[in-house]
This record gives sequence, C-alpha cells and structure tokens, in this order.
Amino acid sequence: MLKTRVIPTLLRNAQGLVKGKSFDSWRRVGTVLPAIKVYNMREVDELILLDINATTENRNQIYSEIEELTSQSFVPLTIGGGINNLDQIKNLLLSGADKVCINTSAYYKPEIIKKASETFGSQCIIISVDVKKRKNGYLECYSHSGSKQTGKEVSKHCKEMQSFGAGEILITSIAHDGMMKGYDLELITLISKSVTIPVIASGGAGNYKHMSSAIKSGANSVAAASMFHYTEQTPNEAKKYLKSNGIPIRNSIVT
Repeated sequence: MLKTRVIPTLLRNAQGLVKGKSFDSWRRVGTVLPAIKVYNMREVDELILLDINATTENRNQIYSEIEELTSQSFVPLTIGGGINNLDQIKNLLLSGADKVCINTSAYYKPEIIKKASETFGSQCIIISVDVKKRKNGYLECYSHSGSKQTGKEVSKHCKEMQSFGAGEILITSIAHDGMMKGYDLELITLISKSVTIPVIASGGAGNYKHMSSAIKSGANSVAAASMFHYTEQTPNEAKKYLKSNGIPIRNSIVT
C-alpha cells in the first residue's frame, strides 16, 4: 500500500501567492520563497507550486527564479503552469523541479504527455484535472485554470492520460475549491477506481477529518491550500491525525 503524502499547494500569479474560492483566486496570501521556507520547517512531504496565469498569458516560467526556489526547498517540489512543450519540461527539471504538473496541454496537445513520460519518466509527470459537474450530472474537465470547458468526461480523460504515461493525477473539484467544507468524495472515488496510478485529492480540505475521508474514498495523497493559509492547522498535525486513524504516512512525524 502506498503511504499517504500531505501536500500543500501554492498558487501564484505575477504579484505573488494568491487564493480564493472556486478558482477565483484574488486574495494575496504572501510570496513564494518565504512560504517554501515555512513549509520546510513544517515537515511536509511535497510541495506543488502552480502559476495559474501562465497559460492564459502565454508565457514561460522564469527558470532562474525556479532554480532559486528549488535550491531553498528541502522537499520534492512540483512546478506547473504554462507547460506546453518538452523543452519547458526539460528546463524546469534542470532548474531543480522534481516533477511537473500539466493541465491545459493535456487536452490540446496530448501527445506531449506520451513524449514527456518516455523522455523523462512517468514518475515526474503529474496531470492536473479540474472538474465541474453539469446539471445533468456530467463531470466535465476544464482547462485554462478552470475557465474553459473541454467537453471531456473526467474518468475517460484520466484513463487516457494514464495510457499516455502520466505518473499521477491531481484531481480538483472546482466547486469545492477554497470552500473548506470537504473534498468531493464522489469524484475521488470515481477517479481512484478509473486509474491505477496514484491520485492526489485537491479542492475543499478544511480539516484533518476531510483528509482522512479523501484517503478512505480512494485518494493516495491529499493536497490543501486554504486550510494551511487561513487556519492554525499544519501538515505535521495532519499526518498525526491520519496516522492515528490507521492511515500509513510517508514521512516521520515531528513530536
């Protein structure tokens, strides 16, 4: 059985770190480097850093900046945002990223996923999947930071990404994002039964019980942002809670 990872998610734009609700990320919550340093001390298992405007603004990551950030991160760091070719992936990995997270290009240039997994290895390719439920119950994937409909049904898309060599799925309910009322457990169950690669639950965590429920619904790991930004809850305490509920934890816990 895979051990559970607790993964803080950092969302950034040109001004710094941001957070909001249902992908309307308008509220400033700090800057990137200090946040990474804080999480280093809080014994997180991994970090995910997503540039939410890179795709819509059609720009690359600044590799010198990524290199500075990765040099200060003592835990694996996943970088996402604006990735649409192999050179970008190569440059991010050379800049110190442990993994890359791809969303929009997986719909419009899916061949990149296959080429990237063959070139760099599946273990460093995470597919981010953002989902909204239509009134008729259809679970549709959205691209461009949750702003554009793709028409793709979520389980079909995740299966396709697995077949192309993706190593993990980061699944996020747009409606639950930032609400802190719990993950979309129905969605997590569906995706965990649709693929055999690890599933990271995202969108809606407000307390440790929510994380436990996500794992029991089939997620291999849990990601959270608002919970760690706006409350006194910590990744270390989350791991203690999960361990006390019989869930295997990835790293040692600080007592």
